[in-house]
Amino acid sequence: MSRVQLSPVVLIGDIVRSRSSADRRGLHRALESALADTNARVDHVEPLEVTVGDEFQGVYTHLGAALEAALRTRVALRERAETRYGIGRGATTTLDAKRGIKDGPAWWAAREAIVAVEEEARRAALGHVHTAYRLAEGEPDDLGTSVAVDAALHCQDHMVGSLSERSGRLLRGLLEGMTQKELAAAEGITPSAVSQRVRTDGLAVILRCHELLRTLP
Repeated sequence: MSRVQLSPVVLIGDIVRSRSSADRRGLHRALESALADTNARVDHVEPLEVTVGDEFQGVYTHLGAALEAALRTRVALRERAETRYGIGRGATTTLDAKRGIKDGPAWWAAREAIVAVEEEARRAALGHVHTAYRLAEGEPDDLGTSVAVDAALHCQDHMVGSLSERSGRLLRGLLEGMTQKELAAAEGITPSAVSQRVRTDGLAVILRCHELLRTLP
């Protein structure tokens, strides 16, 4: 039996309230550094690149890769600024290769997703939700997978957004493959203190959720 060819996945991200930053140049450098690190760690069709203003975008073969790219970038930038992400699956078209102008259902779906995130952020109870996933019209959604993914993202985003700065740094280190002993040395705390934060702040749950989501085709 032949496997169904899946459509590509588009990721659109931006920095929340970037215009209010006291150091926009430094923030832009931090963004470029975070995107470069994510591109080096996550397989992509088109790498994450800054487009207009503080918006950035990339294209992936698998949904799991796009979700991983969103989480890694958010965690990497979290101490400087919050970011939000719209992810869409569907067909893509390049209108102008020289100027990098893209079009097509996947881009429309990703744009719809990031607009939905912005609207949800106006509700205090959903203030930590920063990622959404949408399918382009006509894309198959067997057993409502897109709804399940969106539900998982709501939970993951809330947990990440609720972390202290130190726990956020620990999460980033764990995503980069650092050991708890190495993280303890970097933070100037004991390994047992790191272990306690991994348990009580839900870092292990976030990592497990990430491990499962990144396997999605």
